Amino acid sequence: MVTPSIVRTHLSLFVRDPEASAQWFADVLNMKITARGPQWVFLSFGRKHHDLALIRAEEGAQQGGLGLQHYGLEVEGDLDDLRRLYGMLLSKGVKVVKTTDHKVGFGLYFEDPDGNRFEFFVETVTDDEEGQRVLGEHNAPSEPVALDPLYT
Repeated sequence: MVTPSIVRTHLSLFVRDPEASAQWFADVLNMKITARGPQWVFLSFGRKHHDLALIRAEEGAQQGGLGLQHYGLEVEGDLDDLRRLYGMLLSKGVKVVKTTDHKVGFGLYFEDPDGNRFEFFVETVTDDEEGQRVLGEHNAPSEPVALDPLYT
C-alpha cells in the first residue's frame, strides 16, 4: 500500500470566547479572520483559507490533562527572528512558558488566553535525515536555554 502524502492543514481549538480569542490571535500572531459563525471563528496566516478554527467550548469547560500538548509554528528565519518574536510576546503580556534547545533548533513556548500551548520553532538542522539522526542521538531533547528577547 502506498502511503499518501500528508501535510498540515489546520488546527481546531475549543475556546471560551471565539471572538475574544480571534482578536488575540490576530494581534499576537498577526492572523487574519477569514470566516465567522455564531459559535466559531476561522483565521489564516495568509497562505490558506484557514489555519486555525476557534470553536466555542461548552459552558464551564476546563483545560484538561489529556489532549493537545502544544502546536508548533515553524519560523521562517533565524535565531534573531525567534528572539524578536520573544520580545513581541513579552511586550503584549503573553505568558511565555519556556525556551528550549532541541539540538535541531530552538523553541519558544507560550500560551493563548485559554491555556493552549504553542511553540515558535526555528530550525538549525534543516536536512530531515540529519535531523532524525540528531534527535535520536540526543533522545529528542528539550533542554532549557537562555534566550534574550529582542525588542523592535
